[in-house]
Amino acid sequence: MTEMELTPKKELPPLYHDSSFWGMTVTQFWGAFNDNLYKQLVLLVCAQQVLLEQTNDKQPIALAVFALPFVFFSGLAGWFSDRNSKRTIIIGCKVAEIVIALLAMAAFFTGHLLPLLVVLGLLSTQSAIFGPAKYGILPEMLRDDDLPQANGVIQMTTFVAIIFGMASAGFVKQAFPGELWKTSYFCIAIAVIGTIASLWVRKTPVAQPGLSFRWSTMGIDSETRSLLLKDRQLLNVLLVSSVFWFVGGIIQPLVNIFGIGQLHLSESRTSLMAACMGVGISFGCILAGRISRKRVNFTLVTVGAWGIVITLFAMFGFGWWGPAESLESLKETDTSLWKSFIPESALEWAARSVLTLMGFFAGLFVVPLQVELQTRPPKSQKGRMIGAMNLINWIGIVISALFFQIFTVICNLFHWPMSQVFLALALVILPIALFYHPKDEALAHESP
Repeated sequence: MTEMELTPKKELPPLYHDSSFWGMTVTQFWGAFNDNLYKQLVLLVCAQQVLLEQTNDKQPIALAVFALPFVFFSGLAGWFSDRNSKRTIIIGCKVAEIVIALLAMAAFFTGHLLPLLVVLGLLSTQSAIFGPAKYGILPEMLRDDDLPQANGVIQMTTFVAIIFGMASAGFVKQAFPGELWKTSYFCIAIAVIGTIASLWVRKTPVAQPGLSFRWSTMGIDSETRSLLLKDRQLLNVLLVSSVFWFVGGIIQPLVNIFGIGQLHLSESRTSLMAACMGVGISFGCILAGRISRKRVNFTLVTVGAWGIVITLFAMFGFGWWGPAESLESLKETDTSLWKSFIPESALEWAARSVLTLMGFFAGLFVVPLQVELQTRPPKSQKGRMIGAMNLINWIGIVISALFFQIFTVICNLFHWPMSQVFLALALVILPIALFYHPKDEALAHESP
């Protein structure tokens, strides 16, 4: 008797009563928290070096280190997830996260950037392997018509984790100056919690047992390429998704340097400003899942694209407003971490509000794309398609790191404010808002 016969989809409990679904949700929540806490800590260390040591900004290097394992290993991870039990891969990745959290403690002890970057690379490698199994298992263990709401919850909790991870990074860096290794105790504990939660995920059939390895597997294999060439709708979704993550890859370091360097905000205030995007994305993802119900709602992609364009233009305008406070006065008044939650100027209020709206529209934008990539490919290729999605998305993010580095040099050379980059990103998203309007698609219905 196969695993599918043991748990047929028609006998699955309702989505919100499904312990397997909540096990997967808790698992990925804490994984995303650890990823973003550590990554934001490294980015803040890089941003601080720019101000204190007058060195070149190392944030693009850190982002490239985080992105490259996704480029190199996403295709391999997709093949591996179709060939093996996705549940086993998920559990194995969570165990690896515990080990990496221990290595992070040792890296912080050294006080040097290079060991921190090495651990960041290991963390992203673990995430690259985890991704295809995480998203590929959802259509295997859930009904197709539950996928919009399931993805809404998964995306929402992912970005809630990003909120707390990014915001916590600013707070712990101010709370433990010179002793960042202490954060590893917490990271190890939540990695253990995530590992325990992964045991709740139900087993699903292996998509394609014995799938042979080819060198093309390291990128996009021949079967997946053939599918993409025949199905232009799927190819377009992949390309639009890549543009979205290209923009997202620039936004985080841009907000960091915009907050610390241009608005003269403290690290905790800057992290909270960046985390506002996560708040908005969470609400956008949940709303997108509820509105979509039993279809892939591409109208939300159009609405989301226009919202992102408008809010990026607004952030560009804020760059000409001027600093919220002088650097000296902020250092004197921002002595309490809790005071960081309350904006101290109209500009800080406006920036947080607009970034929250930007995140909201991003949530509307991304959920339909994710559902389409999960449901449209045949069952035997879902893992490899998610691997291809990760590969193309992270190529976009690697290019974004190069783009950010080039724009940083240009802005420094001509003494332009970094907020000019917001305008460039708005122009990148604008063609999607104007020209990408596919029709909505109904999802298959499986009777209970």
